[in-house]
Amino acid sequence: MRTIPTDRFPAASLASAMVIAGTVGAFVTESGQHPVTVVFWRCVFGALFLAAWCLLRGYLPDRTLSVSRLALAALAGVCMVLSWTAFFAGFAMTSIATTTIVYHVQPFFVVLLGVTVLKERISLDQMLWMLGAFLGVVLASGLVVTHGHVDAGWALGIALTLGAALLYAVATMLAKGLGQQRAEITVLCQTLVGVVLLAPFADIGHPIPLASWGWLTGIGVLHTGIAYVLMNSAFPRLTTPVIGVITFIYPVVAIIIDWALYAHPLGPAQAAGMLLIALATLGVRLGWRFPVWRVSAA
Repeated sequence: MRTIPTDRFPAASLASAMVIAGTVGAFVTESGQHPVTVVFWRCVFGALFLAAWCLLRGYLPDRTLSVSRLALAALAGVCMVLSWTAFFAGFAMTSIATTTIVYHVQPFFVVLLGVTVLKERISLDQMLWMLGAFLGVVLASGLVVTHGHVDAGWALGIALTLGAALLYAVATMLAKGLGQQRAEITVLCQTLVGVVLLAPFADIGHPIPLASWGWLTGIGVLHTGIAYVLMNSAFPRLTTPVIGVITFIYPVVAIIIDWALYAHPLGPAQAAGMLLIALATLGVRLGWRFPVWRVSAA
């Protein structure tokens, strides 16, 4: 099987995927549709793209699929679809930049789930990095700003975004149980679940303006199809430090778009919060330790 060109430049592939992902807030906003409707059509167009991709690449039919794997992928799909819906709802209640920054605490929810559900051990350094990350969430959320436009709706948007991050973490942990199944197959299963799950609630009969179809198609093809293919082609070929650094292109692009298109610049507290989350994420992923503990041990 031929290697796709993006496989030869994994860092560029992942960076491109993060740039695409960073624009999803603008696509959702410009579509002008309810979050449930947006996610439904994301699943429709994403499933069509991924099905075609998997067929062309020879990933389908997948003879490793079993009833248990399909059930696990479907359960992960429910969590992922609900995560997308809550995430998109957060855009309208807060801002694209704020929602995207807060959503990036997903890795810490994965760690917490590992500790509480799988009884994994957690080090003191990891605990401190997690505390730093959630302090970053408090700052990035804007809830500590006394002179801004923070209200009950804004607080609800932050809560939905945290819920979306938690659901994404659950979907990530469930996906680990799928073994060596190709990520494209897993995402295809998730989008198909989304189509079935959201069809009764997506108000399909409601007329959608012609201009909105372009944005909805883009969310399905670009953000769910092409971006996932680029990411999954890059991950196995990159080290953890490189992945950790490149993934922060995503919130940076979202911040720039939110400022340039919607006049929502980050305040000092939110910028400090983003830096704390970024630093804490890298600290956990790269296993950074606090020097004070080594000195005390000595």
